[in-house]
Amino acid sequence: MLSKEEQIILNRFLDAEGRIKTWPTKKLKQEIIYKFLATHLEPNRIYTEHEINLILASAHTFNDYFLLRRGLITSGYLIRKPNGSAYWVKHTLE
Repeated sequence: MLSKEEQIILNRFLDAEGRIKTWPTKKLKQEIIYKFLATHLEPNRIYTEHEINLILASAHTFNDYFLLRRGLITSGYLIRKPNGSAYWVKHTLE
């Protein structure tokens, strides 16, 4: 769950439909977006790469789900098998 401050920052990057419209340059703001994206994923579910890509593609408008997927992994929200065949949420948000 995002704090009020995080939600205010996030809202600057969302379009009217709640999709990410631009990518922030500052790491702190990027981390807020990764946290937001993690809420689109179900804990205790195994995803294929294709499923992750579809979820991320529907969550933004700038057509770079590779950036988002990689960021979710490096930020610790998402884990994947080394061969990329399975993805899952690393931890739940509080």
